[in-house]
Amino acid sequence: MKFAVIVFPGSNCDVDMFHAVKDELGENVDYVWHDADDLSEYDGILLPGGFSYGDYLRSGAIAHNSTVMNEVKKAAEAGKPILGVCNGFQILLESGLLPGAMLRNKNLKFICKPSVLQVENNETMFTSLYEQGEKVTVPVAHGEGNYYCDEETLKQLKENNQIVFTYSDNLNGSLSDIAGITNKEGNVLGMMPHPERAVDELLGSADGLKLFQSIVKHWRESHVVNA
Repeated sequence: MKFAVIVFPGSNCDVDMFHAVKDELGENVDYVWHDADDLSEYDGILLPGGFSYGDYLRSGAIAHNSTVMNEVKKAAEAGKPILGVCNGFQILLESGLLPGAMLRNKNLKFICKPSVLQVENNETMFTSLYEQGEKVTVPVAHGEGNYYCDEETLKQLKENNQIVFTYSDNLNGSLSDIAGITNKEGNVLGMMPHPERAVDELLGSADGLKLFQSIVKHWRESHVVNA
């Protein structure tokens, strides 16, 4: 499986994402600059955290207009797995690939610490190797991670089982403790916590590795060629 790590001006978690895929997962991965106009050679797209374009206007507001996002949308429509983490999640929200918006953390401070998540849906291509209801430790590092949506959107998220991760220790005030959601089709995941920073016990937790392994498992199962 071949992954693309999209790099925007201001990305700072692209190296972490690259390491997670190449060194921990053992899969092929490239850095892809924000002005790329073709992602067809990649099987999975990763939007890393950071401060794309300095978070001017709103977090992710400028990045979603980058040339590469047209290709990310095409990849999403083709059913390829798209993972946006932290600023990557914010970009997915700004681009309309996921519903809702991000507000500043309820304490108005940047939060950087381990967070306990609960797996709410283990029947996605991102979570199949987790147990339903499993508690995992994944670090957060954000100032605008307070997820918000209107009542109708929240109702749809719940009805469609799109809420994949919730906070057990809601640090930022997110509505309904939401830490990660998918699109209706289930191939686009946005989450504020950083699974790429939890792929080895040396980092304090390896709980994030199952997410990447789940992606590869799904891809291999869907690309089996019968002899």
